[in-house]
Amino acid sequence: MGQGVRRSPDGSERALSEAYDTALLDLDGVVYAGGNAIAYAVESLHTARAGGMRLAYVTNNALRTPDTVADHLTELGIDTAPEDVITSAQAVARLISDQVPAGARVLVIGGEGLRVALRERGLVPVESADDDPVAVVQGYGGPELPWGRFAEASYAIARGLPWFASNTDLTIPSGRGIAPGNGAAVQVVRIATGAEPQVAGKPLPPMHRETILRTGAERPLVVGDRLDTDIEGAFNGEVDSLLVLTGVTDGAQLLAAPPHHRPTYVDRDLRGLLTGQPEIIPDGAGFRCGGWTATAADVLELTGEGDELDGLRALCAAAWTAAGDGTCALDAGKALARLGL
Repeated sequence: MGQGVRRSPDGSERALSEAYDTALLDLDGVVYAGGNAIAYAVESLHTARAGGMRLAYVTNNALRTPDTVADHLTELGIDTAPEDVITSAQAVARLISDQVPAGARVLVIGGEGLRVALRERGLVPVESADDDPVAVVQGYGGPELPWGRFAEASYAIARGLPWFASNTDLTIPSGRGIAPGNGAAVQVVRIATGAEPQVAGKPLPPMHRETILRTGAERPLVVGDRLDTDIEGAFNGEVDSLLVLTGVTDGAQLLAAPPHHRPTYVDRDLRGLLTGQPEIIPDGAGFRCGGWTATAADVLELTGEGDELDGLRALCAAAWTAAGDGTCALDAGKALARLGL
């Protein structure tokens, strides 16, 4: 994909599962939501893997260990080994280990996933600022994380200890809706200390580095539901991406995406791995995909009929071309309503 300004989603004559050797799949909002498999996810992943595509699960959620995530995926019907799971806890543990002595103590504000990842890198997790830590690491600890843990982090950071965060996602999807994520918790400590953490998770380079080191992928395809983590992470890593519309991103957000948030491909769900992608063709003053043509003037307009995803792809081309290296502010309400998006 590179760093150029993307004007349109790409087409692909080959199924994406054949064009790329490894799918780097986000979990929440892509494979499952609230612990339950998203529609078509299990069947699509089975088919992609049977065709030779490697599946790796890349998550900013640092709460659960790779073993726990693998067990959960296996229970859902997707046979998964722990080495197929890469977490932001692993990425931040490597980031810390590159900067502190072997065997150093690290104050953990978060869940078991962080503790396991630190031990894997030869570091010792501790619970108190008075346990002589040399660094602080913060990751998502679940809805029951005690408020006092933020105070413990603040005490240690105020003493001059370096502060690391697994990720700064402000929200996290759940079975009941959108909940505060680790980024919200990081903001609490930031307000208390005035400090800034070193962050490892998507969309930043440490997470991409961890993923490539652990998978050895040569032609990876990032698959995600978030523009500001999954798609931006793919952009930063200069690899292609597939946005699925089963998570937090809606049509309006996609049309308004700046260059570093524009995916290579767009599809409804993980069935998009198993098919080619339609070509978007310039058509006079607009862009045509399938039976739809989109134009950008005073507003984004859509004419034609057919598959609503083709209409959205055409709208992306019109909006992103109009925006150039900026953000499209044209009203797309009527066009999106016509597509039911």
